[in-house]
Amino acid sequence: MASRMLWASRAASYLRISVFHRGFSTVLKDLKYADSHEWVKVNGNAATIGITDHAQDHLGDVVYVELPEVGAAVKQGDSFGAVESVKATSDVNSPVSGKVVEVNEGLSSSPALVNSSPYEDGWIIKVEMNDAGELKNLMDSEEYSKFCEEEDSKH
Repeated sequence: MASRMLWASRAASYLRISVFHRGFSTVLKDLKYADSHEWVKVNGNAATIGITDHAQDHLGDVVYVELPEVGAAVKQGDSFGAVESVKATSDVNSPVSGKVVEVNEGLSSSPALVNSSPYEDGWIIKVEMNDAGELKNLMDSEEYSKFCEEEDSKH
């Protein structure tokens, strides 16, 4: 990644164009975010859940993901699993309440997908939501970006 950024900077310099270097992680506009750094993508009453780019960046290389059982009940704000990295183990909290209908089995053999593709291949669970009204308790992309900037400025 660093070599790509260096190459892009050199190419931009050569072409005399400016490149904006972000000091923060990727935040996608069509998702909702919890203050514990999980994201949720909603499609009807189906919700796909994972940890944010910001979270995986702070965790470092993920080496293990603890997954719940299909059929397990999850509650907004409560832990349903954990992500273990070379730096630490962190609980993963559900941003919505409902029933787990699918887990990302690919994370068992390739937990690093959480690092390389947190919003696509690195999703953790899919939930059938009980109450779509809970989404009002979550942040949109703009609010989450500000939240991360404020949190990082404290460290």
